[in-house]
Amino acid sequence: MQVEILGGGPAGLTLAIALKLHEASHRVRVVERGPRGATWGFGVVFSDRALDFLRADAPTLHALLAPRMQSWRDLTIVHDGTRVPIGGNGFASIGRLELLTLLQHEAERLGVTLEFDRALSDVNELGTADLYVAADGVFSASRDARAAAFGTRIDWGRNRFVWYGTTLPFDTLTLTFRQHALGVFCAHHYRYARDRSTFLVEVDEATAERAGVEAMDEAASLALCEQVFAADLHGHRLLSNRSTWRRFPIVHNARFAAGRTVLIGDALRSAHFSIGSGTRLAMEDAIALARALRDEPDVDRALLRYQAEREPPMRKISDAARISLCWYERMGEMMALDPHEFAYGYMTRSGRVDHAEVRRRDPRLAAAYERLHPERFGESSP
Repeated sequence: MQVEILGGGPAGLTLAIALKLHEASHRVRVVERGPRGATWGFGVVFSDRALDFLRADAPTLHALLAPRMQSWRDLTIVHDGTRVPIGGNGFASIGRLELLTLLQHEAERLGVTLEFDRALSDVNELGTADLYVAADGVFSASRDARAAAFGTRIDWGRNRFVWYGTTLPFDTLTLTFRQHALGVFCAHHYRYARDRSTFLVEVDEATAERAGVEAMDEAASLALCEQVFAADLHGHRLLSNRSTWRRFPIVHNARFAAGRTVLIGDALRSAHFSIGSGTRLAMEDAIALARALRDEPDVDRALLRYQAEREPPMRKISDAARISLCWYERMGEMMALDPHEFAYGYMTRSGRVDHAEVRRRDPRLAAAYERLHPERFGESSP
């Protein structure tokens, strides 16, 4: 089978690897618009067991990636200087460039053809194939050219965010909320290497308008964020990599395939960065599509099987991501809460974590919340 993949991110590369692992005779090409050795952004984060899905279908890939991950067991909320550590929240991370480099090497080892520095507006420009895969990201031109066939809808979050890095390696995944004269600023930060961390800054709509972030040049934006988070950076600088303020696009497609063109990764759907699932979902899409193509000889039926398998878990995470995004849009008004109530609200924001689960993960946080609400739990609560 000849498979043409447009987009050399985690989704496209994982699919290429999985296809070759299932059937070495497949002819697979991945075409990436950017150069080899470069990418947008810094680190990517997974839950601590997020690579387990690779064990069954791509164990060599799991063995390659797992040892390279930074990992930790706790989450920390910083509410205007008050730190609230929360246990039972394991995560792992890796630099995005390191991840891509490892995937590229594995793909080439298996015989996948990789092409870089080739900007195309449509995956079908790659010539005759049995299957065309649009893995070209959240702003996929291949998808947009068939928007009606895919049933594409794109909504936009109101907050603005900018993706930085820093040379300060943080101990845990930390969410730092700071009040400022311009409004509330939130930093999502975690280490992805021994001497590097992602430092993504988010502001609500009112703060963005007061600060005029979208009109700032790179230097002014860096200076503002370094000033707001000076106490958290401890003298370290922020690092920019095409770091500009933007709104988060919420991508949904009713149909995963249009003819022999199929969507995976962010081209298919986006999950807000606050739930840390985007890269995992992209790689899970790739594994599921490769498995469907392996188990179902007819390509058209395989594409239907792919959607049937991926749609239910994807919808569940997408719903949680939308709720989480809305929570961040209200973070300014919630800064008036007690730090422990604020942290509790963060943990329960998507509805996937209830009080019993908070108590299981971190009895200290549950107890602090119970003390704040004796009318609900009574004096006998632990």
